[in-house]
Amino acid sequence: MDNSRKLFILWTNADLHTSQYMVMMYATNSMLHNWWDEVTVIIWGSTAKLAAENISIQNSMEMAVHAGVRFSACISCAKQLGVQAKLEDLGIEVIPWGLPLTEILQNNEKLITI
Repeated sequence: MDNSRKLFILWTNADLHTSQYMVMMYATNSMLHNWWDEVTVIIWGSTAKLAAENISIQNSMEMAVHAGVRFSACISCAKQLGVQAKLEDLGIEVIPWGLPLTEILQNNEKLITI
C-alpha cells in the first residue's frame, strides 16, 4: 500500500484571481513546505484555455513545477478548446481524465475541486 500523501487539485475555475491565489499558491506552497508528498493539478474545462493563453498563469505554473507540482490536462477539453498543442508545448501532460478521476473518487483519495 502506498503511504505517500498525495493531493489532487481539480482545477475547473478559470477566474484569474482564484487560479493565482488559491490553485497556484496552495499547490506550490504544499510542495515547498512538504505539506504533501505529491501534488497533481488536473486542468479541466475552461482552465485549459487559461493555462494555454495566459502568461501570468504560465509563469505561476512554471514556479509550481519547479517546486515539484505536476500538471495534467483533460485531452477532451483541450481538443474542444483548441489548445492541446499549446499545452503540450508548455510541457503539460494531456490525457483522458475521466477514468483516472473516477478512480480517485472511488478510492477516496484526497481531492480538492476549485
